[in-house]
Amino acid sequence: MARQDYISNMDEWSNGFSFYHELRVRFGEIDGFGHVNNTNIFTYMEEARIAMFRELGLMTDWGAPNSAEIPVVADLQCDYLAQILYDEKIRVHVKINEVGSSSIDIHYLGINEKQVSVFTGRGAIVQISRQNGRPVKWSEELKKQLQNFSKEARV
Repeated sequence: MARQDYISNMDEWSNGFSFYHELRVRFGEIDGFGHVNNTNIFTYMEEARIAMFRELGLMTDWGAPNSAEIPVVADLQCDYLAQILYDEKIRVHVKINEVGSSSIDIHYLGINEKQVSVFTGRGAIVQISRQNGRPVKWSEELKKQLQNFSKEARV
């Protein structure tokens, strides 16, 4: 397996996750080669990320039509490690790796039912003003909540 630049030690990195979102591969996500189309992994990461945000209570505000701030994806990458097949259950583990002044760096690990790592990924999420699109700093309270989230065991 090739080493991803955001992972210095795969075993240590893998053990740092405490939150996951489980999903089952749907028939429509399979491509002509019989495995999950590569673009669907980004949807899996999105589902897990939103589940984590719900767990944090952030979607109540961010999801409201009149919310002043919203999260946007600034960058997103995925490294494919193994094929994912129809009807497999995948646990998409998510952790907040780093908290910036208005952004968070999120890491992802997909594991199938056989406990095989099928993908890794990372991405930056930035909180912006819905009105002007400029970054909005986290409140001190929210920043602490984000920093502590991945340290707590949540499933």
